[in-house]
Amino acid sequence: MHKAAVGLGSGLIFGLGLVISGMVDPQRVLGFLDVAGTWDPTLAFVMGGALIVTFVGYRWVLKRPAPLGAPRFQLPTKTDIDARLVAGAAIFGAGWGLGGYCPGPALSALTVGGLPTLVFVVSMFAGMLLARRAPQGFLGGRPARA
Repeated sequence: MHKAAVGLGSGLIFGLGLVISGMVDPQRVLGFLDVAGTWDPTLAFVMGGALIVTFVGYRWVLKRPAPLGAPRFQLPTKTDIDARLVAGAAIFGAGWGLGGYCPGPALSALTVGGLPTLVFVVSMFAGMLLARRAPQGFLGGRPARA
């Protein structure tokens, strides 16, 4: 129960931050991506703030022998760039540019975004399921593990 409460609390804080910063508005995100038109730098400030908090937070937390809710840290060990990573990043970027959402803000926007947001989120989850069911050799990698 403790892990679920921490996860719920963290998610609520993250979602609230997205709503307060306006990052659940796809027009704000698309305005950031429109560098040749009417560019909106707001997202750069939100990302900069998040990077600063993450940089400081990781340095502070990783000094501990283990996280509070688990016996050990689970940090990524894979460092190679393969076709699967590049293809996934390209598809993520295309979806972000076309829809104006990435996963976190899309879930937060479900509360205010209406049918277009719901269609995006359902499509996003369908894409995740398809990726998990991809053949072993698909784009040179293995399907992601949960």
